[in-house]
Amino acid sequence: MKSSEGTMLKIIPLGGLGEIGLNMMVFEYGDTIFIVDSGLMFPEDYMLGVDIVIPDFTYIKENKDKVAGLVLTHSHEDHIGALPYLLKELNIPVFGTPFTLEIVRHKLEEYGLLSSASLFEISPEEELKIGPFGLNFIRVSHSVVDGVGIAIKTPVGLIVHTGDFRINYNAVDGITTDVNRFAQFGSQGVLALLSDSTNVEKEGYTISDQSVGDTLERVTLNSPGRVIVALFASNVARIQQMIDIAKNKGAKIIINGRRIELTVTIAKKFGYIDYPEDMEISIDQINDYPDDEIVIITTGSQGEPMSALARMSEGTHKKLSIRKGDTVILSSKFIPGNEKAIVHIINNLYRKGADVVYEKISDIHVSGHAFREELKLMIKLTKPRYFIPVHGEYRHLVHHARLAEKSGIKSENILMAENGQIIEFDTREGRIKESITTGRVLVDGKGVGDVGRSVLKERRTLSEDGFVAVTLAFDEETGIVVYGPEIISRGFVFLTETGHLLEDAKCVILEIIDETGPDVPNRIDLIQSKVQLALRQYFNFTIKRRPVILPFIMEV
Repeated sequence: MKSSEGTMLKIIPLGGLGEIGLNMMVFEYGDTIFIVDSGLMFPEDYMLGVDIVIPDFTYIKENKDKVAGLVLTHSHEDHIGALPYLLKELNIPVFGTPFTLEIVRHKLEEYGLLSSASLFEISPEEELKIGPFGLNFIRVSHSVVDGVGIAIKTPVGLIVHTGDFRINYNAVDGITTDVNRFAQFGSQGVLALLSDSTNVEKEGYTISDQSVGDTLERVTLNSPGRVIVALFASNVARIQQMIDIAKNKGAKIIINGRRIELTVTIAKKFGYIDYPEDMEISIDQINDYPDDEIVIITTGSQGEPMSALARMSEGTHKKLSIRKGDTVILSSKFIPGNEKAIVHIINNLYRKGADVVYEKISDIHVSGHAFREELKLMIKLTKPRYFIPVHGEYRHLVHHARLAEKSGIKSENILMAENGQIIEFDTREGRIKESITTGRVLVDGKGVGDVGRSVLKERRTLSEDGFVAVTLAFDEETGIVVYGPEIISRGFVFLTETGHLLEDAKCVILEIIDETGPDVPNRIDLIQSKVQLALRQYFNFTIKRRPVILPFIMEV
C-alpha cells in the first residue's frame, strides 16, 4: 500500500486505556475510519443508580461519513457491551468471528436492533478489506472462545493489535494463540504493536488449564454431596472442563442461569461444548438423584446480587437450598470492586454448612490475560518499531512500557497514550498529538448520558444525608400562608427524633416569610432560595448534617 502525500494514520483510543473496560479504538486514514471493539464498563462505587458505562461516541458521530465498519476481537462485555448503543446512533457494518457474532445477535435482539444490523463473519484464513486497510486475523487464546488479534496493513506500515490474549500451549478448548502467525507478521516488519497490559504485574506465565482442571477434578471427586460451580458465563472452556469432570464422576449436570444457558446453547451449536443429552437434567429433577451425583454449573462468582448463587446463599432461591455437604467452587478471580460482595456470599455459604473453594485458597481459575513472560514473548515475536501499551489501568500501561524498554524497544518509540489522545504515524515516525473529546457516558435505565456529575453528587448526598421536603402554599391575592409549612424528612433523622428539630426549622421558615412581604417582586422564588440556604445552614449548625433541601412553594 502506498501512502498518500501528507496523509497520516491516526489511532485514537476512545476507551480502555487507563481503565479496565470501555475498550474502543478508532483507526483512521484519509476518508476512512474503522473501529476495533465497542465495550462497556460496570459502574464504580460512586456511580449510584447507574446501570452501565459506555464510551463517548462524539468523535465517531462527528465523522460518521467516514466510518466504514466495526471489528470485534471477542465477545466479552468490555468489548461488545456498548455495541447496541453505538448502532442506535450509526448503522454500520459489524465484523466478528462466528461465536462472537452469535452472542452479538442475541444482544441486539434484546434491544430490537437485530433486523436492521449488518453482521459479517470474519476468518483468520481471509483478509478483510476496509478502504485502504487490509485486516488479517490471528487466533488467540483467551477466557472466551473465538477471540482474535489483528494485523492491520495500512499505507504507512503494519500495525499489530493483540486483542485480549495469553500464550497457552495446552488449552483445553484446543484454541492456542497462533504464535507462528504473529512471528510471520513480525518478519514482515511491524510498525507498531498494541498489546494487552492487564496482567503485566504478574511474573512468569499463566498457569495451565490442565493444572486448574486437576484441582477442579480433585475437589469434585472428593465432594461428599452436590457440587455447585460458579464461573463466568462466557468461559466456555471451563464449562466443558466441568462437564467432563462430572462425566468422569458419573454425575448429572444442571446448567442454571439465563446467561450461562445462552452461552452453552451457542457453544454447542459451534461444537465448543459437547456432552450426551441424557447427562443434563433440569433443576426440577435435582431430588431424583443422590447428592453426590449432582454437578450444578451456574453464575454469580462475582457476588452479583440477583445471581443464582447469591439467591442460594441468602436462602431465597425457589428451587435450590444450600445444605451441609454441598461444595461450592468459585472458579474465577475476585475482580477489584467485587471483593465485599463475594466475601459476603462466601460467609453465607459457610453459615449454611457448605464447603467453599475459591481463588485465595486454591488454584481454580486461570487468567485469560498474558503474564510478563508471555508479554515479552509477544514483543520478541512481532519485533515492533513502536510500542503502545493498551487495555489496562494507567499503572499497567506504565509497567508494560518499562517491560517493552527492557525487551529492546527504544524509549522514544514507546507511546504512552491515554483515552482521547491521537496517535499519529507517517512512514517516518509516530507521535502523540492533540486530544479529541472523549469520556464516559452513564446509562441509567433508558436514559443515556442524562446522568452527569451533578446528578451523581445529589444521589450521593441523598444516600449519605437524606432529604428534607418543605411544602408551603400562599393565597395568591393576599400573600397569606394558607397551608404549611409542612416538613417531611427521609434518611435524615429518625421520625421519632425529629420533633423539636423540625419544629425549630418551621420557625426558621416563618421568619423568612415575615421578612419577605407580599409586595416583594418574585416573592415565591426568593422565599424558595432563602429557605434552601437557611435550612442548610440550620441543620449543619445544629447536628452537622447536610440534607438535600426540597422546597415546594406555590400560590393557590
